[in-house]
Amino acid sequence: MTADKPRLVVATRNAHKTEEIRQMVGDRYTVLNANDFPGLPEVEETGTTFLENATLKAVAVSLGVEGMVLSDDSGLEVDALGGRPGVWSSSFGGEEGNHAKNNARLSDEMASVEQRQARFRCVMVLAEKGQVLADFSGAVEGRILKQMSGEGGFGYDPFFAPEGYDRSFAELGPEVKNQLSHRARALQQVVAFLADRE
Repeated sequence: MTADKPRLVVATRNAHKTEEIRQMVGDRYTVLNANDFPGLPEVEETGTTFLENATLKAVAVSLGVEGMVLSDDSGLEVDALGGRPGVWSSSFGGEEGNHAKNNARLSDEMASVEQRQARFRCVMVLAEKGQVLADFSGAVEGRILKQMSGEGGFGYDPFFAPEGYDRSFAELGPEVKNQLSHRARALQQVVAFLADRE
């Protein structure tokens, strides 16, 4: 049966992100990621918006693989920091993908800040054969906690409590996070779009 399933290639090497997407897309698609295609070039995220970066990745990867490609760019926007770290969320601490350094800088910058409103934002782009099929956006409002809390999730999850909750995404677990998250909200639109295409 697997052979008959259409392919959805996620333009990331991040296993956490791929698994989140795989859980939400369900078993209608064979979900792969960039690690399954060793020859794929790294795509430089030179955009200044989430949409620009997601588009760069989706288009580039879709030229190198068969099937639809789903890319996303997402990050944390903190109101008191003027929307930072935003598109630079993964390198905020000075080293790409270093969650500990990113969280340490966030903690430092927020140390004496009372206004802690923030959101996670995600923009997703679907492309095939170098053409953009559609783009989608999702956000979840919440606040930055004064201390990290919880062992689950990744990235800024231990610092972020979604609206209506006292606990962080890292404490709430994947079931709750996958219902509420910025990625979940964008992906719900992707799933609806794919269902319409079928």
